Amino acid sequence: MEKREDNGDVKVVGGVGSISKFPLSFWEMAVASTVLLGFVVGLLVVYLTMPASDYSFLKLPRSLQELQILRVHLEDYTSDYTAQVLLGYCMVYIFMQTFMIPGTVFMSLLAGSLFGVFKGVALVVFNATAGASSCYFLSKLIGRPIVFSLWPDKLQFFQNQVAKRRDGLLNYMLFLRLTPTLPNTFINLASPIVDVPYHIFFLATIIGLIPAAYVTVRAGLALGELRSLGDLYDFNSIATLFFIGVVSVTPTLVSKSKS
Repeated sequence: MEKREDNGDVKVVGGVGSISKFPLSFWEMAVASTVLLGFVVGLLVVYLTMPASDYSFLKLPRSLQELQILRVHLEDYTSDYTAQVLLGYCMVYIFMQTFMIPGTVFMSLLAGSLFGVFKGVALVVFNATAGASSCYFLSKLIGRPIVFSLWPDKLQFFQNQVAKRRDGLLNYMLFLRLTPTLPNTFINLASPIVDVPYHIFFLATIIGLIPAAYVTVRAGLALGELRSLGDLYDFNSIATLFFIGVVSVTPTLVSKSKS
């Protein structure tokens, strides 16, 4: 629920219980159900088709050392069971992104190490977009109290910015995806609450994540040389991402100044 103040800002008021009807449309529900069904079927297929072996090494990496160990084990399986490894990778990445589990940066590095730059970037962008979409739909159903309690100030800021930039919302969302202005987890959860349309959210995500995905996946080619996650983003990489972000939002600023 919104309340417009005298200064033009939009204040978020109300909370849980302010929605009287089911928040997802038929097509949104269909997309969410397809992602969930695909996740379950995908894991089942991987489980049934992989050979009997010791899979104790399979766990979500929490450090570069754990990631390097996982990479060494998976390299052998990737050559003989490419489809299963790809499917399992996609399911885990989407699950982590949907439920905001930290560590997707390690999965992006793993994609570069196992599949190379081109295929790795395509995998990361696809999975990150699918997971972000699932998180968007999940938040539309049950995320309102979570966002209100965790990020009330950020939510107020985001609501006001979205309300001011309705005419150039895609450019603004691209700017957010390309720069660390707001955390991606927050954007995924808060976007349906502040009425960012899904098609805008989808386009900004699938396009805006490409530069950062490229930087991370490319670093995965030299995984053994990385000493910390700080090595991923040097000054030049961060400056480039900010420059692309500023370029993406410039058309909106120019059109507003002319009007």
